[in-house]
Amino acid sequence: MKLKFTFFLILLIAGTINSFSQKLVQKWETKRDFLKPESVIYDEANDIIYVANINGVNDEKDGNGFISKLTTAGKIKKLNWVKGLDAPKGMGIFGDKLYVSDIDKVVEIDIQKGVITKSWDAPGAIFLNDITVRINGEVYVSDSHDGKIYSIINRELSLWLDNDKIESPNGLMAEGGKLLVGENSIYAVDFETKNIEVLVEEGGGIDGLERDSKGRFVFSHWAGRIFIVKDGKTFKLWDTSNENINTADLDYAFKPGLLLVPTFSDNRVIAFKVVD
Repeated sequence: MKLKFTFFLILLIAGTINSFSQKLVQKWETKRDFLKPESVIYDEANDIIYVANINGVNDEKDGNGFISKLTTAGKIKKLNWVKGLDAPKGMGIFGDKLYVSDIDKVVEIDIQKGVITKSWDAPGAIFLNDITVRINGEVYVSDSHDGKIYSIINRELSLWLDNDKIESPNGLMAEGGKLLVGENSIYAVDFETKNIEVLVEEGGGIDGLERDSKGRFVFSHWAGRIFIVKDGKTFKLWDTSNENINTADLDYAFKPGLLLVPTFSDNRVIAFKVVD
C-alpha cells in the first residue's frame, strides 16, 4: 500500500509515457466480495491465489483482517480462509508457509492447515507493508512509514536496513543477490554489502513491484495506475485513478500468465494478460 505520493515525480513519469505496443487485456474480475483487498500472491505449488483483506482501518488492531483463497479462474474458493489478523498487507511464500505483514508484526501461516503457526513482533515498526522471500527462506518486510526494512533470518526478526536513500520503501522483490525496493524509484540493495543502486528512476510512488514473463518490471501506483518498464523507459498500461479504483499490491503469476491486481476500496481482484 502506498499512502505517500510525490506529485512532482508523478508529473515526471507522466512525461515519459509514450506510445507502446504492450497493453493489458482483462481476463476476469471477481465480485465485490473482498473487504479492502490490499495484496495478492500466487502460490504456484498449490495453484491458488491468496488475498489479504484489511477489513477495517489500515493501521488499527481490530482483529478483523483475514486471508482469502481465490482460483486462477477468478472464483473465490474460501473468503475467510485464515482469520484473526488486524490489517494484513504484503505476503510471501516459502515452502508450505505463507508470511504476512500485519502493522507491526509478521505472521506465519501453515498453508496446508490454514492456521497461524508463529508471529514475530517488530519493535518500533509503524506500518509494515510488503514482503518478499529469498530462495534460501530469508524473509524481508518494508516499513513504509518509518523508512526501514526488517528481515527474518534463522527464525529471528531484526532491523536489516535503515538508510536515508530510501525514505519510504514499499514494494519488495528478492532477485538473486539483490533486494529490489520500490519507492519513488526502483532500487537494488546488495544482500551482502547493502550498497544501494538505482535501477529505474522516476517511479512516482511504487506499490506492487514484479517482473512479467519477459523480465520487464511491472508496478502499480496505489491510486489506480499500472506501469511497465522497457529499455529503461516507463510506460503506463492502465489508469483508473479518475474512477477511484485503486491498483494495490499486485502480483504476476507465471504459470497462468496473469497479472493479478487487488482494487482495495473497490473490493475486487482483476486479472490481466500483458499482450504484446
